[in-house]
Amino acid sequence: MLHMVAKLHYETEMSQVDIARRLGVSTATISRMLHRARAEGIVRIEVIGLISPEEITAELVKRLGLKTAAVIDTPNSGVLGALATPLGSLLKEAGLRANSVLGIGWGRAIREVILAGLPRIPGIVTVPMTGGMQQPAPHFQINEFVRQAAEQLGGTPHFLHAPYLSSPELRDAFLNDPTVTETVAMWDRMDVAIVGIGLPHAINPPEASAATPNEQALHQVAGDVIRHYFDGTGEILHWDGEDRMIAASPVQLAATPLVIGVAAGAEKALGIVGAVRSKMINALVTDTKTAQAILDSLSSV
Repeated sequence: MLHMVAKLHYETEMSQVDIARRLGVSTATISRMLHRARAEGIVRIEVIGLISPEEITAELVKRLGLKTAAVIDTPNSGVLGALATPLGSLLKEAGLRANSVLGIGWGRAIREVILAGLPRIPGIVTVPMTGGMQQPAPHFQINEFVRQAAEQLGGTPHFLHAPYLSSPELRDAFLNDPTVTETVAMWDRMDVAIVGIGLPHAINPPEASAATPNEQALHQVAGDVIRHYFDGTGEILHWDGEDRMIAASPVQLAATPLVIGVAAGAEKALGIVGAVRSKMINALVTDTKTAQAILDSLSSV
């Protein structure tokens, strides 16, 4: 009966008076039974310590060694779009001005923050950090992200009309094209970049459909940044065929003054940690639930 009383009161939120009437006992008896249930550990009451976004941001910067970060309270819906505001603040704080180069990656997070809107930074130059993919999914349309971002920022877009992956011969031909050469050269002088952090293909079927068999065969993947894969320690995981990619390299990302990872979801915690350790991102925009999952993962090591 002790378990039943506890379930009625704590799970169905039935009052002690109603439980007493239902069971034909006194309210005092129900009160004693609930007290006993807590004493015997049948019921445990925890007071969850609340932490503000500012506090968790400071903790993330400290624990991950980030240059900067921005964390928002997790909204009831539309978390990726909600990250546009803190991302805009970081872009403003970065001191970008006319002719500054902003590199743009692909993915759902990047698509959603651009759809939600970026701040005005007139004269900025936006550039894709990878070639295109023959996929209809909206989160792979990187040239469109570059165009939209430039329109919102008040800047100038540079497009990359080349595939992210091709044969060695075609790759060389694309890289010898003057317009492609001009865009690719900007990867060495990016001031800021914004990138998503992908999940391993094994737990992200839509992404797996866009991956080559060689990419899918990777083991111990924690995540990827524009198809550069890494494990939880940040070690880059090389795959057969990556030399055919047309994309900013991990070295170029590491040399960029500010690379902001935009991500949300507790399942991405290990990938975010790996991305930081790989040095492909050094800043983060996320929500409190994801931030807490990151801190929990660091504490469990």
